[in-house]
Amino acid sequence: MTLPAPTYDLVLMLDPQAEEETRAKILTDARAAIEAQGELLRQDDWGDRSLTYPIARKADAEYHLLQFHAGAPEMLGALDRALRITDGIMRFRIIKLKPGVPDAPDVLAAPTEEPHSEPQAPVETVAVVETATVVETGAETIEVVEAEVVEADTEVGEPA
Repeated sequence: MTLPAPTYDLVLMLDPQAEEETRAKILTDARAAIEAQGELLRQDDWGDRSLTYPIARKADAEYHLLQFHAGAPEMLGALDRALRITDGIMRFRIIKLKPGVPDAPDVLAAPTEEPHSEPQAPVETVAVVETATVVETGAETIEVVEAEVVEADTEVGEPA
């Protein structure tokens, strides 16, 4: 029984200051390398996003996701070497996905609204009650303070 080909994610972080033609060529070359020996499943453009920390004094990167099946193990090595020496790529990562991993989210899609639930009535805070307990242990005295919020069951604005 033959196992299905493993699925890989290639995440590219491109330099947004590089020329548009250069970034387009990087994506075209990566696609061509994948399609020459494997199967491209999807390509997502995640757009410009802020970096968690600066890379080469740049605060943003253009993100792309390419998901594919590799035809031969040598393909991954060749793709890795080509991406390492290509100017305009800030970072990249090839990740082998475990079977059953859900599809990548469509990060540029409009956010979906959550199902409407019944609005809950606002609760008015009546008081904060503090309780102090003194505990003596030998030569030490410790004061333990507990706070409890007491809430009313009425909506704000209604008479109690």
